[in-house]
Parts: sequence; C-alpha cells; structure tokens
Amino acid sequence: MTQTAKRRWSRELESQIDGIAFGASGPVLVHGYDPPAGGKWLDDVIPGKLGAFDRHSGERLWVAPCEIGYGRGFGAGIGPHGHVLVLGPSAGGHMLVRMSVQNGELVEAASIEPFDEALVAPDRVITVSAGRLDAYDGDSLEPRWTHARDGERYHTLARHGRDLFVVVSSAGSRGSAVHRLDALTGRWNGAVLPLGVPLVRDLAATQGALVAVLSDLERVLPAEATPDFMRALALHPGGGPRDTLSLLALRLDAEPGEAPLWFKILETEPVDSVPEVSISADGGKVYVERSAYLEALDAVSGRRLGDWTVPGLDEQVGWSVVEGAGLLAEETRVSVFELPA
Repeated sequence: MTQTAKRRWSRELESQIDGIAFGASGPVLVHGYDPPAGGKWLDDVIPGKLGAFDRHSGERLWVAPCEIGYGRGFGAGIGPHGHVLVLGPSAGGHMLVRMSVQNGELVEAASIEPFDEALVAPDRVITVSAGRLDAYDGDSLEPRWTHARDGERYHTLARHGRDLFVVVSSAGSRGSAVHRLDALTGRWNGAVLPLGVPLVRDLAATQGALVAVLSDLERVLPAEATPDFMRALALHPGGGPRDTLSLLALRLDAEPGEAPLWFKILETEPVDSVPEVSISADGGKVYVERSAYLEALDAVSGRRLGDWTVPGLDEQVGWSVVEGAGLLAEETRVSVFELPA
C-alpha cells in the first residue's frame, strides 16, 4: 500500500527557487532569485543568491549573494576541499565560481562556455549544450576537455564513477543514441544504445546499471526479449497497442544489441496523454517520479523496493534522492523527505 512520505523538514523561502544540489555529505544547497517588480527586467540574467541548509534539521546556515544568476543553465555541488561549486549565467557571461561552504564567501571564479545542463563532482564539472560537452577541473576551475562531433547534438547527462553517459541525436536522423565517455579524459568509449533508438527522455546511472526513460521498446530490445515484451504489453492495464513510456536498464558496460537487465512498461496511453516522468539514481536504486508519486526500484533487477506519495512533487522545480533522503524544491519551498527503501 502506497504511503505518504515522512517529511524530515521544510522551509519557506522569500525567493523564487530555480536550482538545488544535494550530495552524500555537506549542506543542502538552494539557488534562488528575487523577481523584479512587475516581472520585467532589462538584462538576460537576474541576480541570484545561494543558501545552505543543514541536511538533517533544515537549519539555515547562510544565504549569500551569488555571481550566478537566474537564466540559461545551472549546476551546483560540493567540490574539492569542501568548497561549494556553482555554475551558470552571470552579468559577464557564463561562469564557474567557488564559494566557502562555511559562509558563502566568493573565493574564485572562471569564465566557461554557455551550457544547458551540468553535473558537478569534486574531480570534474561537466556541462552539455546542444553542440558540445565541456569538462572543468573541480580544483583549479580550468578546462580539461571538450567533446564535439559534426552533426551531433547532445542532451541529457548521467555519470557513475569514470563512466559518463550522454544522449546524442543527429541531424537528419530520427531518434537518439546513448554514448559512453571517460569523465576524466573525455575519451569516447563507444555507444551503449545505437543511433536510431526512440528519443531518450531521461537518464540515470548508479552501481551496476544505466537506466533510461524512453518508448517503443520493441525497437530497442533484441529478438530474444520480444516474447517477454509482448507478454508485458498484453498484461499492462493500459491496454494500448504499444508502450508509450518505459524504463530500460542496461549494464554500465553494455554494448549495442545486448539484452537489458530488465525493462518496465509504464504507459500505453496515447502520446498526448503520457504524463511527465523523471528519474534519479543513487546507491543501487532508481527512483521514478510521476506527478506526486515516487517509486523506488532495484537498479539491477527492477524489483520494487518502495513507493510513496510525496506532497508537492507534482509542482516540483527540482528533486533528487541521496542515501534515502529525498530533496524537493517547489517554487518557494524546499523540503527533505525520508524515503527508506
């Protein structure tokens, strides 16, 4: 029976929230901004602020002005030596800044390439835009590698250890692919899913598995998996003729055409009726968000480990799960829930 997730703490903020970060240690980081009167401003970037909150109690540790404002792209996390790393747009272009985890004081800043999505880890800060991937050293903030190929467009990122996965599409081709790179060097290590698979909507990686959100599984699965797929489709309560939203789990070192670890059909409703779905992975588990419902699955077997109704999840600005704690940001509220699985 689905239970309502237990709220550990919740804080109402005066600012609009546009980004959050949550690691295995350190504070909860919340990035926000104050909308101008009337909702109008002259610049493309609204000045931002960054707040740190105790992960256990929700106590406000500090809130400081931040060089990174509200606009295209955002990323944050704890870098080397316990510093906070934040990247995104600023009045002088996109920047990567280091701030003190103790009080939010600005320590260092460096200009970077514009981006749409970012992953922050102590060893590398990796960004993706339509035409390229860039990696920066988490200590010196200097560029370390760039990956770009003619005709390729890059989308969602996921990382586990040195394995970096990116969703790739190509001009003139339908569908997408998933490629594997070395997160430290940028070396291309081959495709996990070949070009032409259905559009991958989301991607997450954890111990033992890479999990993708996509549709039309029959186009992805090897022939030997077809009977299991047809059986799952026939038994799905939606009753539709094809899957319009599914989960697919692969080994981290999988090769194209390899049988999956498992798959799960989520929806068979018409495409225009399919709800938004996102996933997060941590500690060998994958968490699947649909509206206000959150489900935890074993990443290697697909076995259900728990499920909850999470108040406010259907209005989320962002969310993630780390070590059984779920961080949720709504428009002006940040909360941490207990998600034992």
